[in-house]
Amino acid sequence: MPDLPLLLAAAAEAAKPASALAQIWEFFVKGGPFMAPIAACSLAAVSLMLLRWRALRREMILPAVIERELGTFQPGDSTERLARLVGGDPAPLSRIARVALAHLREPRADNLAAVETAARVEIHKMEGGLSALELIVGIGPMLGLLGAVSGLVRVFANLGAAGANTQPDPLTIALGIAEALNTTIVGLAVAIPSLVAFTYFSRRVESLATEMEAAVTELLSKCYQAPRAPRATFAPADTPAPIPEAAGRSGRFVETYRPGAE
Repeated sequence: MPDLPLLLAAAAEAAKPASALAQIWEFFVKGGPFMAPIAACSLAAVSLMLLRWRALRREMILPAVIERELGTFQPGDSTERLARLVGGDPAPLSRIARVALAHLREPRADNLAAVETAARVEIHKMEGGLSALELIVGIGPMLGLLGAVSGLVRVFANLGAAGANTQPDPLTIALGIAEALNTTIVGLAVAIPSLVAFTYFSRRVESLATEMEAAVTELLSKCYQAPRAPRATFAPADTPAPIPEAAGRSGRFVETYRPGAE
């Protein structure tokens, strides 16, 4: 007869909860083959979120030094200092300002068209990775649904193979239901945060692009605006001009009649 303490020890060891890593691994294994592409989508989504968060920080798009210099620039000021400042800066605002300063000899309409083209290029760079994040938002739930359908197919296939007089295998049914539920849960868990991140970063790009447009448009207005001429100052006269004793309404002098003058 087996030793009772050994049996109790074995039962206690079996009753211990598995570690978190083992539970996660078991969860993914029960999810079936479609858990692998969903996990790949999850890793890609996290990587894209981190990269976009770093690239769309305000100091990376609108440096405070460049913003301050553009704000203090006045019509008639020399553009040499501003050109040197934006010349070596890799920020999108600096690159667009460089285009505006390089086309100052051209008409304002041509300069504005060049600036708009440069702004579209910079906005496209800022949106890099968002299309992939949007794709993950769409395919995450689809992969979960595909895994759910695969699990249900396994369940009904087992029920059909059992026949009328044979008891279906409960383990196969349980694995099929687990596959259906696990892939659905993981697919939604990947898609929901990806959707939140995509919406946030899209609004972030739109807001930064609007601020860049306003800053460069104001710069162009100042560059093509003529400087104000200083007001002329007149020195006061030392002595007032003599005023005639009498004058007619027509402006002619009236001769005064004196008796005995004839």
